[in-house]
Amino acid sequence: MAAEKNVDSRQKRTLMSYTPDIKVLDATLRDGGLCNDFYFTESFVKQLYQANIKSGVDYMEFGYRASKEMFDPEKLGKWKFSSDEDIRKVVGDNKNGVKISIMADVGRCDYKKDIHPKKESPVDLIRVATYINTIPAAIAMIEDAHDKGYETSCNIMAISKNNDEDIDAALELISQSPVDVIYIVDSYGSLYPEQIRRLSDKYLSYAENGGKKVGIHAHNNQQLAFANTTEAVIKGVSYLDGTVSSLGRGAGNCPLELLLGFLKNPKYHIDPVLTFIQNQIVPLKESGVSWGFDVPYLLTGIMNQHPRAAIQFEKENRRDYKDFYLELLDNY
Repeated sequence: MAAEKNVDSRQKRTLMSYTPDIKVLDATLRDGGLCNDFYFTESFVKQLYQANIKSGVDYMEFGYRASKEMFDPEKLGKWKFSSDEDIRKVVGDNKNGVKISIMADVGRCDYKKDIHPKKESPVDLIRVATYINTIPAAIAMIEDAHDKGYETSCNIMAISKNNDEDIDAALELISQSPVDVIYIVDSYGSLYPEQIRRLSDKYLSYAENGGKKVGIHAHNNQQLAFANTTEAVIKGVSYLDGTVSSLGRGAGNCPLELLLGFLKNPKYHIDPVLTFIQNQIVPLKESGVSWGFDVPYLLTGIMNQHPRAAIQFEKENRRDYKDFYLELLDNY
């Protein structure tokens, strides 16, 4: 009966609802770092931090906590590794309201060594990224972070590639772990609002039985990142990812400024983000960093494929869109 009440309550949300349980996470540095190998200027990072504080954003993700044994620090910016020391240089004691998160990929993070106890770190939330076939390893990472005192999330990537039976099995395992939030991740930007509605109901049914929340991380290959995020909100999803000006791998993500403008919670303000766009995003684009909706990303999204082929297409300055489409069909 309690579960039925939760479903009924979720279904009463509308586009005009005030939803105080919503949490907004800015993933600009982490997903955006995939566009420029994580080389952001000091002023970019510090101004983004201040913009998040002033706009009421709940979490700011600084980047990955990647293994320096696997990734060369000489070839990647520091936010690929997001050390506690580098984060602290930006946030200090971080008594300004916004919580700090980092992402740790299964198999790409020396988490037992590189993720220190919470009392020694400025980080609040560890987001564990996993594919559905590495859920047990993800749970081990979640348990480690939980035991060290962190909030945790499990971000199941490329969920559009998995069938219902496998998703159910994964959610059953994760819901029994100490994780706080389970994320729907549309890595390829291939999902449509109807599919997001179904997935939201599925995730919420498992999460609520375990006392957990559900989040969404959307990509914009088909110009649906914002629409899919709002659909998830209406269904009861409460952790929402965005990036400033959609800055993120390939087609980018749900634009943070769109999301803040949509939400009815009076704690959120769009104007600090607009100032940041003016001062930092415009120069970043002018410097040659490329992201955002384009035909190649649309095509990989339609075909539910990883955007690596589209990224290579863009790097080669190709414009033979039909030929690219036929190439994708050959590998479909």
